[in-house]
Amino acid sequence: MEFDQFSKSLLSISSRVEQLKENITTEEATKTSLIMPFFQVLGYDIFNPLEFSPEYIADVGIKKGEKVDYAILENGKPLILIEAKSINEKLNNHDSQLFRYYGTTTAKIGILTNGDEYRFYTDLEETNRMDKKPFFSFFLTELKDGQETEIYKFHKSQFDLINISKAASDLKYLGSMKEFLTYQLNSPSEEFVKFIMSEIYDGMKTKAVIDKFTPVIKRGFRQFIAEQVNSKLNAALNTSRLSQNDDEVVDKEEEEKEVSGKEITTTEEEIEAFATTKLLLKDAIDLERIYYRDNKSYFNIIVDNNIRKWVLRLYMNNSRKFIILNDEAKTELDIDSVTDIFNYKDKIVPIVSKYL
Repeated sequence: MEFDQFSKSLLSISSRVEQLKENITTEEATKTSLIMPFFQVLGYDIFNPLEFSPEYIADVGIKKGEKVDYAILENGKPLILIEAKSINEKLNNHDSQLFRYYGTTTAKIGILTNGDEYRFYTDLEETNRMDKKPFFSFFLTELKDGQETEIYKFHKSQFDLINISKAASDLKYLGSMKEFLTYQLNSPSEEFVKFIMSEIYDGMKTKAVIDKFTPVIKRGFRQFIAEQVNSKLNAALNTSRLSQNDDEVVDKEEEEKEVSGKEITTTEEEIEAFATTKLLLKDAIDLERIYYRDNKSYFNIIVDNNIRKWVLRLYMNNSRKFIILNDEAKTELDIDSVTDIFNYKDKIVPIVSKYL
């Protein structure tokens, strides 16, 4: 299967999970409605027990008849073990069964899932002993950039255990690094603050000084990330100025921007709003058609980089936060944070239909 076709099928499964998860109450329903279709997208014949074996026996020590939910077989031997839980269950503390089964079979990959979240394990730290932490994990309903490519490696047509084993180490430690940086971004540890201070501050690093620098470093960290993201997106989407060949009439805010020549700083919250809107529109329109334009008083999300094809406008520059939709009523909706945009998916998605 070509990657483009796989990507579309994966997005279809993602939408399926989003639509069905509230109505699924049991583990069995999760298996048949969500988990089996996912592995079908990965190219496996889920109705062939010689390839995709349900209730695979994995005896553990003196315990006989122990069964893992599914095993993907190659030449009659398990290659991947899959332990399934209900969509309503969190996966924390549910890896012990998979851990026990892993060491009793020839499988090199263990997967723990509830139909939305998938955690992939292997034996990087000790041969034939499953690692405690997954080397790769994702939510089907919240796929991030690059994850589709990694999932594609597990497609039957692409699966190469040697290459996956090599990539697993990078994925695991890159994931740990991002987890560490995310934590430091939100709650910098004293050690992290000291590390940064050692490069920018020559004085004594007393407790009082460290406490003083902690919020500064936290703020600086966030501003640096926002500036980097803003720079990349502006370069990619050409939002810093209108094209000289753009024959569309721009609105008053755009004219003021051109006349004044003043740079407009796009904030981290506005970038997050752009990403949030793109995510909720992923099944409604080609995301390459979604752009943004930042003005002095509001943040515009548009189609085809055309100011006349605006979807919503975000106002975050005063005490009140709200969005205005480009529907017939020009609906105005208050929000507490940009993630609240998700709450209005049913109102936003129809707006883009007139631009298709």
